[in-house]
Amino acid sequence: MTTRWTYAFADRPVPRFAQACDFWTSVTGTHLSGFRGERREFVTLLPSDGADACVKLQAVASGPGGAHLDFCVDDVRKFAKAAQALGAHVVADQGTLVVLRSPAGQLFCADPWRGQSTRPPVIRGSRLDQVCLDTPPSLYEVEVAFWAALLPDWESLSGSLPEFHVLKPPAGLPVRILLQRLDEERPASAHLDVACADIEATRAEHERLGAEFVADGRNWTVLRDPAGGLYCLTGRDPQTGGLPNPRN
Repeated sequence: MTTRWTYAFADRPVPRFAQACDFWTSVTGTHLSGFRGERREFVTLLPSDGADACVKLQAVASGPGGAHLDFCVDDVRKFAKAAQALGAHVVADQGTLVVLRSPAGQLFCADPWRGQSTRPPVIRGSRLDQVCLDTPPSLYEVEVAFWAALLPDWESLSGSLPEFHVLKPPAGLPVRILLQRLDEERPASAHLDVACADIEATRAEHERLGAEFVADGRNWTVLRDPAGGLYCLTGRDPQTGGLPNPRN
């Protein structure tokens, strides 16, 4: 099954959705499309240089939100059936769009490919290029196996720490997947990762736009956006997505 394009979705609560739109368009150097959906809950972040979009926002009516992935494929039905055979189940079938849930509970969507091919550029030394799937320990190995089997044309790699596993997409696709094994049993969730040439400089810009510092990690900084969503600035190369000096 070939993935033609990928989208990172930031899901944010309805009352703070406007703040999310303002923040994420600012840090990604994009502008908003028209709003879509029965409740005008979907919007795409459009690059200013004519490249194809790879980030979307969704207003959610309940809960704190999070993140999820959309996979654009030639045959939505075939992709959904393959996912089901590997342990996923269908949440909603909207005809041309199928919403699924992975074995660990991660939501993702299958959507028709519409010719997207041009990846957005690096903006001011950073690029939103990864969705991290935070997975409880008891389901981590199952989840790694699921995604590796569903995306056979992606490179499946051990991460920089034992609790990480990377799925690197074919050249030209804009969004990577990082699986992270949590240190406690709790429901699966997901967050966005931004690759940064200079974490501190990017952090300062994001804080100026309303983000709040949460914590520092080994090669990343956790922030909270103005809509309450957690995300990470990572010290990966924004061009390639990889660590400048990989550590295993």
